[in-house]
Amino acid sequence: MIEQLQALDRWLLLAANNHHSNTLDAWMIFFSERFVWFPAYLVILLVLGYMFQRRATLLLPLLGLSVALADGISSRFFKPYFARLRPCHDPQLSATLNLASGCGGQFGFMSSHAANAFALVVFLCLALPRRYWLAKVLVLIWAILVSYSRMYLGAHYPSDVLAGATLGSLAAWSCFRLYQLGAARWWPGQRSAQA
Repeated sequence: MIEQLQALDRWLLLAANNHHSNTLDAWMIFFSERFVWFPAYLVILLVLGYMFQRRATLLLPLLGLSVALADGISSRFFKPYFARLRPCHDPQLSATLNLASGCGGQFGFMSSHAANAFALVVFLCLALPRRYWLAKVLVLIWAILVSYSRMYLGAHYPSDVLAGATLGSLAAWSCFRLYQLGAARWWPGQRSAQA
């Protein structure tokens, strides 16, 4: 069973990596580049600060904590513990991969890009009111593209990405739950942002 899952993992990776072009290479590098998104992150923080006002003093640190937990756990615990080579470092695969953007660190399980992106997106989806459904859809598409770019570029297996997305989602849910508990305690009379 494990061998079949590993074979599926490799097959999906190769399917993503082998369908490339110069244009797609440029887009996938763009989606993988963390620093490109800093202006968007700043806008998100400003909007949340405006929407949540006093409650933002609790919400924003917990949003940051969810991303920090996802990043720290994936990078400092899972990667060194499992020591699973990235596909681009795997001697059996690296020669067959299109490596448009180098390779990155030695180990790949689990994807920190996916963990960070899904921590941010799940937290936003839980925090934003229902009327912002389009914003929720757009940030979800962004997280999926970031995650897919890691497979396309040969940096992570699909299972690395799926595990990272799961970790990020759990970190976001836990931190948002802390926000709900704190907001109910410190601002009990204020209307919920979910309305």
